[in-house]
Amino acid sequence: MGADGEGITMSKPQLNKDFWLGALRAEGDAFRAAVAGAPDLAAPVPTCPDWSIAELTSHVANLYNRVRRLITTGSLGRPEDWGTPKPTGPLEEVITQWTDEFVELLAALDAVDPEQPTWNWAPQAKKAVFWHRRMAHETAVHRWDAQLAATGLTEPIEAKLASDGITEILDTWLPAGRRKGAADHTGMIALHATDLEQVWYVRLRGVGVALLDTDTLLDSDDHHERATASGSASDVLLALYGRISYDALTVGGDLALLEGLRVG
Repeated sequence: MGADGEGITMSKPQLNKDFWLGALRAEGDAFRAAVAGAPDLAAPVPTCPDWSIAELTSHVANLYNRVRRLITTGSLGRPEDWGTPKPTGPLEEVITQWTDEFVELLAALDAVDPEQPTWNWAPQAKKAVFWHRRMAHETAVHRWDAQLAATGLTEPIEAKLASDGITEILDTWLPAGRRKGAADHTGMIALHATDLEQVWYVRLRGVGVALLDTDTLLDSDDHHERATASGSASDVLLALYGRISYDALTVGGDLALLEGLRVG
């Protein structure tokens, strides 16, 4: 449900465990390559200004550790130690730590039944499959961060994965109250992934949010859009995460509404 009680409905085909595991493997390999090729692990990460590359890597490794332990136990209670400590030990050990945790997480996610009851922080079904999806997107966005910090040269997030990442922001992050932008805006927003010819209609109602089912919207409907943003699925996702400016997209209308969708 949205924060104002209005239902959030989906019309796009749902992806599955195998898709997210495949994406996690690919993005994880790219993350490690970026970090291993960085000239200085102590270098700052521009998109995560409080972290060095080593701290970013440790953050991801520690999250992998927590998720693996969570899905292994099948706990429905929030872990008490969900926070992320900063790395300790020589910087080169951080990559080894990340690699070990990545391998163990993949094995755990591969083995677990997606329907297994497992805690998550979102207002939706408490099932292990939440973490298949979440870890794929967490790794993809932080891979982009790592590439930016290491060389300044980033690769876009694969279009199908980015599309699902946009949907995850709208059906998971926003209803969970994890919006970074101001929560006092009202109006319809249309997000267009031009490389997929896909569109999301989102209605903000102050703290409330509703993702509208595009199968119920006719081409002749007047959607009363107050803001629009168009670009590749990767760029739309990265803008919602605050990794790139909305200036990188084709935008129109009330830009404050777009800022109200940011989760990073």
